[in-house]
Amino acid sequence: MPDADHDPFEERLADVLRDTGATFGTDQQTLAARGEVHGRRLRSRRRAAAVVGGAAAVALVGLGGALLLPGGQGDGVRQRSAAAGPAARAGATAPETTAPKTTAATVMSGDELVRILQKLLPKGRISNKDGGSTDHDSYASVVYDDGGGKAAVAVYLNRVQPGSQEARQTTQCPDKLFIVYDSCTSTKLSDGSALMLLKGYEYPNSRSGTKRWTADLVTPAGGHIGIQEWNSATEKDSPVSREQPPLDLPRLKALATAHELRAAADDMPLGDRPAEPDPGPLTPGGSISAVLSRLVPPGIKIVSKSGPDDDGFGYVVLDDGRGTSLVQVNVQLDTRGDLDDELFGPDAEVLSDGTKVVTRRQSGEKGISGIVWWSVDTIRPDGRRVVISAFNSGAQNTPATREEPALTMKQLKAIATDPRWHPQG
Repeated sequence: MPDADHDPFEERLADVLRDTGATFGTDQQTLAARGEVHGRRLRSRRRAAAVVGGAAAVALVGLGGALLLPGGQGDGVRQRSAAAGPAARAGATAPETTAPKTTAATVMSGDELVRILQKLLPKGRISNKDGGSTDHDSYASVVYDDGGGKAAVAVYLNRVQPGSQEARQTTQCPDKLFIVYDSCTSTKLSDGSALMLLKGYEYPNSRSGTKRWTADLVTPAGGHIGIQEWNSATEKDSPVSREQPPLDLPRLKALATAHELRAAADDMPLGDRPAEPDPGPLTPGGSISAVLSRLVPPGIKIVSKSGPDDDGFGYVVLDDGRGTSLVQVNVQLDTRGDLDDELFGPDAEVLSDGTKVVTRRQSGEKGISGIVWWSVDTIRPDGRRVVISAFNSGAQNTPATREEPALTMKQLKAIATDPRWHPQG
């Protein structure tokens, strides 16, 4: 990148993305992380990002494959995972709901946001103050100690399209199949704002004991306030310094709904991202999980599956009598150019209709005992991509329940290349 475009903040974000698994050199790791992505914000949610103790704490976003980082709206910082592809179908129309016009959209400076965060926190010792802003986002973080031990607290402000899928999903509770959490509530406030409060963990299997409690508020104008707090001085690589994060749920709600933060978020510009188009159903046979369920071989029981609103991603949990096995599918439209050369090289199998197929076998999520992950990645000449992955456990964040996934690689390939995923099928 030329010196004129050099941004230390972007570099710090890139470092964290490598730590969190949000950007991957290969699509294999991307797909392995889809469950965590799904759990942390159930598709395109969690636009929260903050810098804690000098290292960026980025919440993953977008089950559709997109990562929106601070400043990621049209300024070149928007990152896409290797599995990402345009979600919109040609000819789709954008929703009519648009954001109320503001006469003077402004971005609160990081220093000002730090000052407000310090003012809104209960009485205690504040250290390691940090903050910053881009054209469309503001963030602030501090290390806070109320006498019970040091804790990182961070706030992130931006604005989303009111009434959009992003706005709705930002405050939806995640699927417990993919992430461990103790509690989550999603409520509508009297003024029309939506609020989600979640008591979770920094790692999807809660292995470190580091707790991460979050609040996400979206106002009727699209203002988004994201709050995160930990029971350690940084979100990663610090010992647990207290049993719980410092703010209980009522105080977390009070912080997220504070007038100063709401006003600042509502004043944020939307940026130059276009309004979300409605791609319609991605498969001719209904939801991803519905199509996947019909393709499961006879004799294998479907224990559970994702709901009908699975938006390009769906799963089933299977049991053939030898233990549960998670199988999940991603469908993306018109991914030509983005992925073809990178993921489907000269060694890819090419079927008679031009579909390219790549199969992989590797270990599953780091730190989970005995997990293996098999996948079949396919892309058709029209750019439609279907990726199926299977695990030898009923979830990605739990130990293995069996030696191998319930479906063979041959069965996975048959499902991924089945014509029922395609409109002409």
